[in-house]
Amino acid sequence: MTPGEFAKAWPVLKRQVKSLDVPWLDALAASDRDPFKILISCILSLRTQDRTTEEASGRLFALAAAPDSMGALSEEVIEKAIYPVGFYRMKARTIKKICSVLLERYGAKVPDTIEELLTLKGVGRKTANLVVTLGYNRPGICVDTHVHRITNRWGLVSTGTPTETEFALREVLPEKYWIELNGILVAFGQRICKPLSPLCSHCAIQRFCPRMQVARSR
Repeated sequence: MTPGEFAKAWPVLKRQVKSLDVPWLDALAASDRDPFKILISCILSLRTQDRTTEEASGRLFALAAAPDSMGALSEEVIEKAIYPVGFYRMKARTIKKICSVLLERYGAKVPDTIEELLTLKGVGRKTANLVVTLGYNRPGICVDTHVHRITNRWGLVSTGTPTETEFALREVLPEKYWIELNGILVAFGQRICKPLSPLCSHCAIQRFCPRMQVARSR
């Protein structure tokens, strides 16, 4: 798939994805574009399913929804609120540390640049890009396993890691696509363009896709 073919496929793909489940973080941002809530929910979402993340975030935000009040909670209280997210004990410690840094260094405000976000404990490029795009509505490309897999399957990029994919996509895609890319491809990847045996017969843009490294499809 060339960048030109991507431009033609994109509106078709967006129409198909309207009938699919929206990733929970995108749904959260649509109703509450609070960078702090986006950041904490991103931390909770790592290695955790959407529904579990949503429920854990809801319990935690009911107790505290700002760096000062959340930082005042004990690790044990945070652990209880976010269980059973993956690595919940480690994430509770991370959340406490992030709240402390936000209060001490940023006046309780979540940084709005990827570079500054990456200085926070537990924040990688995926989380930093999500906070920038969903929390601040600024250009960024969040690359998770779905975005990495699908854009390589399309032949839009040819990369070995999500980080390489992010920087390659920044070179080939205009900024107007960046913010929406993750949410659209996560929904598409969960339901249609699956890791094993993708549902190519249900894909609205199959005519644009070379199906790179796809051994079996349905």
